[in-house]
Amino acid sequence: MARKAMIEKQKKLAALKEKYHKLGKKMPHPTKYYNRDGVTGRVGSFMRDFGIDRVTFRQYAREGKIMGVRKASW
Repeated sequence: MARKAMIEKQKKLAALKEKYHKLGKKMPHPTKYYNRDGVTGRVGSFMRDFGIDRVTFRQYAREGKIMGVRKASW
């Protein structure tokens, strides 16, 4: 799991990003912001369509928590 400080930093940057988006301006340093899974805090293998990483996606797909997604079996 990611360090709590990094997660808090990303929460602050997400709030800042939302603030600039509402004002219709660009963020001063957009490369500082990166997508992070809200459940586990992982950075890598993030799926933008669902807002979670691949590990959490597989778990939720198996449990049937994501509408319209089924685990493939052939």
